[in-house]
Amino acid sequence: MEIREIEIFLAAAEELHFSRTAERLGISPARVSQSIKKQERRIGAPLFDRTTRAVRLSPLGEQLHQALKGGYRQIMQGIATAQATAEGAEGTLTLGTVGPNVTQIKNVLGLFSARHPNARLQHREIQPASPLDSLLSGELDVAHLWLPIREPELTVRPTPHASDVLLMVSSDHPYAGRDTVCLEDLGDCVVVEGQSIPAYMEEVFNPYHTPSGRPVRRGPKVSTWQEALSAVSSGQATAGVTAEAAAFYPWPSLAFVRIHDAPRCQWAFAWRTSSETPLIRAFARAAADAQQPTG
Repeated sequence: MEIREIEIFLAAAEELHFSRTAERLGISPARVSQSIKKQERRIGAPLFDRTTRAVRLSPLGEQLHQALKGGYRQIMQGIATAQATAEGAEGTLTLGTVGPNVTQIKNVLGLFSARHPNARLQHREIQPASPLDSLLSGELDVAHLWLPIREPELTVRPTPHASDVLLMVSSDHPYAGRDTVCLEDLGDCVVVEGQSIPAYMEEVFNPYHTPSGRPVRRGPKVSTWQEALSAVSSGQATAGVTAEAAAFYPWPSLAFVRIHDAPRCQWAFAWRTSSETPLIRAFARAAADAQQPTG
């Protein structure tokens, strides 16, 4: 069985729909059907149970799927590693992340390190109050940030991960005992103000107006995450944060309340387009491959 035939079979086993398989692989549905029939003739039994309503793996097809998927990933990883070596993907890649949100990308970091043992990952913390500064200045090669990112000089590659948005308040705040709040409730709050954050990024967590148009008041201006934690825990202000923050900062002086109508926060990798290197391209490829379904 050739690599392309294995790829078609594995994709069909995941999609269980020949047209979606064809679209995913950029080939025709007829090509998918021909390949599957060829494989079934070679093996001597059906790999899929087909009806007018559904496509399912046969018991033999499930057995073959389990046997092939791990080996296929190893082969493709070996090819990617060799390609990266040929491209010269070595050296130090400086990656910036926002606090605990690095936990979202552990699979990306693991795949990148496995593929590029001669590359060194250097981690830097991104301050939410000034999320783009270190990337635009060249201190970082790649940054893991929340969307939107609208800077024309940056290449942006979204990830599948999304975070719930919570309101971080002091433990004695009137909202501390609630199960949820809504965006309109922010009109009765004072929120921290960022240092050099674009307005379009700041309003993801701390809107400037409620849905009805009421202004959301700004309080202390903070330059670091630690300053934001201190301002909120002392009761000077509140702050919109990701759900990850609640798990990593369970201070007794803080409470986290879900904003039930806030859109989920989407994430992406970004880098300076003009400074793209083979190492950055290798990292981007690892990020894309780590996000693919494994079947």
